[in-house]
Amino acid sequence: METLSYEIIIDAPKQKVWDALWGNETYSEWTKFFSPGSQMKSDWKVGGKTYFTNTEGEGMVSTIDSLEKPDQIIFKHLGMVDKDGNEDTQSKEVMEWSGCFEKYILIDFDGKTKLHVEVQTEKSWRDHMDKGFTQGLEVVKNIAEAN
Repeated sequence: METLSYEIIIDAPKQKVWDALWGNETYSEWTKFFSPGSQMKSDWKVGGKTYFTNTEGEGMVSTIDSLEKPDQIIFKHLGMVDKDGNEDTQSKEVMEWSGCFEKYILIDFDGKTKLHVEVQTEKSWRDHMDKGFTQGLEVVKNIAEAN
């Protein structure tokens, strides 16, 4: 497992960057580089359930480990969910990465926002994460700066 980091400076206040990241209309725009049609469904509660899914409803089941809007959110990935909504948090494959974190930290930076992202992932996923976050965070920047 390795931790990857990404940063971008966005000429917008933290709340606009937060809204660009997690808004119902904007989330799928910046995450399309991971999987077109990506969706996030969350109860927005620490210890609750958050689902990151593709258009078929398959993806990851996670929880929010820490939440301080609009400063930071830390997701802890728990397992996989299939298109029928069945959760797998116990299989051998899932147990190899269950508990990995994905962190989004927004910092005031001379009237702009520094968005810092960290993700723990298997080495085999590094290129996918690099592509997704490098391209995706540019979209977040464009959305937040345009509104």
